[in-house]
Amino acid sequence: MPRLACLALILALAACSAGSDADYPSLLPTSTLLGDAALTPDPPPGLEARAADLRARADALRAPVVPEGELPAN
Repeated sequence: MPRLACLALILALAACSAGSDADYPSLLPTSTLLGDAALTPDPPPGLEARAADLRARADALRAPVVPEGELPAN
């Protein structure tokens, strides 16, 4: 019975992908996606400032919440 269920699952997945003519984006290496390149050749004036603000907020969230010297003793 488990073999029949596995076979049915494989056939169902194969049927879902057959004949799909959708234009999916090509895969890119992660180094390309995670690069620190400029957003666009000529970004709108507020976009770079907004990106800088979001990076500053992310850095603040990575900071420790309670300073190391102020932790209560057990």
